[in-house]
Amino acid sequence: MITELPSAFLMGQTPMQLFVHGGPIMWPILLVSFLAVTIIVERVIFLAREGAARQRDVVEKMFDYVEKNENDAAVALGQKSRDFIARILTQVLTHNNESRTNVFARAANGELTRFQQGMAALETCITAAPLLGLLGTVTGMMNTFGALGTGDIAASASKITGGVGEALIATACGLCIAIIALFPYNILNARIETAKHEMADAANSLEVTLNKKNNA
Repeated sequence: MITELPSAFLMGQTPMQLFVHGGPIMWPILLVSFLAVTIIVERVIFLAREGAARQRDVVEKMFDYVEKNENDAAVALGQKSRDFIARILTQVLTHNNESRTNVFARAANGELTRFQQGMAALETCITAAPLLGLLGTVTGMMNTFGALGTGDIAASASKITGGVGEALIATACGLCIAIIALFPYNILNARIETAKHEMADAANSLEVTLNKKNNA
């Protein structure tokens, strides 16, 4: 009895039994959950690598070179760095014959695209999961009312309870996926907003440094 407790955690059924009794709608729910988990894991790994690659001392050193009018040294230093701010500054300093604002905007947008990759799909999964659960509720209740329509309730008792079970399982699974995925989604969005602020700070710092150099 004790060994059955971990698997018989809900409605006295194993996860596989719940999946089967949830009806055909469980397949798209499973696909959505797999896609959401894949995106979350990939984004967490990406952000962890980007965080580990940050070299704030290198960025500060690049600003020092720019202030000293040593742009070539700043570019050479930035080209060796994997810091995304250093990459943006390197592109701006490399294309110094173009509009600095436009070059910075293009470089920053390129980095933001990397940070935001997959987030739209994750948001779609969070929205779609409870809707699929609701669809499972509708199909389950349709099966229940279909069984009630036969007139022989006693003979159709298993179909009636099966339809109700299908509705409850599909709804619960859809809601669970959306709720669980919502937390990492918000955390990932917060990290993207932090990256945006860091890029804006870098743009302001570069502008101040260049103005200081020109006024010197």
